[in-house]
Amino acid sequence: MNKDQVEGKLQDIGGKIQEEAGKLVGSTEQQAKGLKNQVEGKAQEKLGDAREALDEASRRRP
Repeated sequence: MNKDQVEGKLQDIGGKIQEEAGKLVGSTEQQAKGLKNQVEGKAQEKLGDAREALDEASRRRP
């Protein structure tokens, strides 16, 4: 795993927690922020996946 994958996963998890906390207290603002963090986290995680795939492909080339 690379840095982007780890940070993205953590942001996604944090966003889920924030969304659920918003639901518990009835704050649509916190729910929306949580969803935003989830989307950003998933995007960063996908970026990390792409970088890892490129790194692996470049190592395979002679």
